[in-house]
Amino acid sequence: MAQTKTKRRIRGQKKVLTSPFKDYWTKENYYILGFGFLLLVIGNILLAQSPYTNPLSLSVAPVILLFAYLVVFPFAILYRKNKNNNSSENVSG
Repeated sequence: MAQTKTKRRIRGQKKVLTSPFKDYWTKENYYILGFGFLLLVIGNILLAQSPYTNPLSLSVAPVILLFAYLVVFPFAILYRKNKNNNSSENVSG
């Protein structure tokens, strides 16, 4: 008589899926993201100033908006604090 191996399914346990990015975002990332949103608000307020030939609307506001979109937001996404605090790298010599 050949025994067949069957897999038992445990009814009480469910598979819990955790996000691989759970530990990625820290408080620093949210602070940088908030700073980016603040820059967006300031840039849009400066852009809305009248008259339309205002130097703030023509030169300063687009620079602030580009800085927020091209520098601050990617930095907020890609910033990761180094958790390895290994002091053995200090070489005296």
